[in-house]
Amino acid sequence: MSAVLRTILRWLLRAVALGIVVLATLVVGYRWIDPPGTPLMAIRRAGGATLQRDVVPLERIAPALARAVIAAEDNRFCTHAGIDLDAVREAIEDNEDGGRQRGASTITMQVARNLFLWPGGGWWRKAVEAPLSLAIDALWPKRRILEVYLGIAEWGDGVFGAEAAARHHFRKAAADLTRAEAIRLAIVLPSPRRWDPARPTPFLRGRASAIDRRIDQLGPRYFACLG
Repeated sequence: MSAVLRTILRWLLRAVALGIVVLATLVVGYRWIDPPGTPLMAIRRAGGATLQRDVVPLERIAPALARAVIAAEDNRFCTHAGIDLDAVREAIEDNEDGGRQRGASTITMQVARNLFLWPGGGWWRKAVEAPLSLAIDALWPKRRILEVYLGIAEWGDGVFGAEAAARHHFRKAAADLTRAEAIRLAIVLPSPRRWDPARPTPFLRGRASAIDRRIDQLGPRYFACLG
């Protein structure tokens, strides 16, 4: 190996090591400090969107929204360790059987992706996302994971976080959301720029009814980690 290649390799290894140190520092720091933003927020701002975001603690968000988001996005949130292995296995089986393509992203994985990584798919991103998710779940309590998620999730073009979403779509604080409004916010999370929770389509109304039933079916023990 030439001296030039050795030098390039050495600097690449240093860059990787520095990146790991930065990520580890941020993961630990965000346990207590609210993230100032995310890559997706920067992308939206660069695209001309005016960002709406007002970070509030979980205590100032209606409990109905926390339960609705768990029921809609990750109903084993309180019991898995950041990655839902059962959901991964089910997704693989469905995809192999030629059924509807489904994902297995947990709320923790979405936090890792939104905070530190780039939008889109790909195995490289998954390879980084998985250990980040495990680290976040190990270092943060579940309440904090959900609190950060509800503070950075997108609910419209440039609308980020539960407080901004509640005010933008329903003209009220997140603490004052009704159960029906909370469910309607939760069900648009897969495609927040396409669907409007204030004007649900027949498809969204059907999904809202399904999530409403699921919340009752899951029962209190599925939300026990929220305190």
